[in-house]
Amino acid sequence: MPPKRRTEGTAPKSHQSTLAFHGAANKVTKAGTRAPSAKKNLISEPVVKDIKVEVDAPDTVDEAQPTTVEAAIIEQTEQEVAAQKVALTPEEVTAKRITDAKIKKYWLARGGKNEKLKVHQKDLSMHEKILREFDMSGQYGPCTGIARLKRWKRAHRLDLEPPIEVLAVLLKEQEGDNKLLVQRSHVDELLNSRADEDA
Repeated sequence: MPPKRRTEGTAPKSHQSTLAFHGAANKVTKAGTRAPSAKKNLISEPVVKDIKVEVDAPDTVDEAQPTTVEAAIIEQTEQEVAAQKVALTPEEVTAKRITDAKIKKYWLARGGKNEKLKVHQKDLSMHEKILREFDMSGQYGPCTGIARLKRWKRAHRLDLEPPIEVLAVLLKEQEGDNKLLVQRSHVDELLNSRADEDA
């Protein structure tokens, strides 16, 4: 049941001021036209402003400290390496048996024949090209904030059928010195890159 209205007595007085739309100060003019007094004021009064430009010094970035994403990827990589030392999965055993010739054949079948047309990738190794293609394949899930090996295993666990050749490349590159660079996707590098202090 709705509440009853107060009909008897006067309404309580409000302390809020009312808007006034009358008077010379509130005159509305068309866009682009000005009142004659405003034009005189603009011409007669010179405008002098002191403009001070303050340039903040760029934040000093400690290059030795990894970012949050880099730290997470390092931790994920260390966990995957520790898990490999305990026991290899059947997929890892199969991937370790894949030769470079089979990896090259896989790359040529995936579109490596058109490498002459890809000028922006001419300085990359075949392994890096394979890994970047894996990064950009959205069918295996998002590639940011996750190590490549962990992403491959997650896609395999979800039956998304990631290429075994990618796992072979990851395991071969992991044995080198640049474990973090191999495990971090190129998209992560682009998103979290730091500006050079010289620029």
